[in-house]
Amino acid sequence: MDPVTPHNTQQAQRKAAMAVLAHAEAGEIAARLRNLALPAHQDLRTPENGLVMLRGRVGGDGAPFNLGEATVSRAAVRLASGEVGFGYTLGRDSEKARLIALCDALVQSRDFGPAVERDVIAPLREQLTVRQKQAAAETAATKVDFYTMVRGEG
Repeated sequence: MDPVTPHNTQQAQRKAAMAVLAHAEAGEIAARLRNLALPAHQDLRTPENGLVMLRGRVGGDGAPFNLGEATVSRAAVRLASGEVGFGYTLGRDSEKARLIALCDALVQSRDFGPAVERDVIAPLREQLTVRQKQAAAETAATKVDFYTMVRGEG
């Protein structure tokens, strides 16, 4: 077996989990985690808020420019078994950043990874999908089709 494959699989799994957790509310994540027997863990980096510079490009491929700053919260958590998780989120929600970091560490754990995927990530992914479909349906309902009418003269 290729030694890079397990790493790439775990990295893809973490990336997919972070995509879901970034869009979930802190209360939703906490409620799902309450159903699990969490292992001992400690904060490596207590949640903190800061700013990041947003960069943009005109037309998507033009010269880069500084668009402005955005507030970000970050945290880092280590499980007793050694896995380290990192959490970042837009805004000043420190608790959400800590919960994301905890989930990131748990996803990496052989003992807790499958349970977190099944009991936390998958239900949140379903909720996110439903919300996205509702938003798409609401947007589609307001769609206006513009067309040119040929006026008959005479």
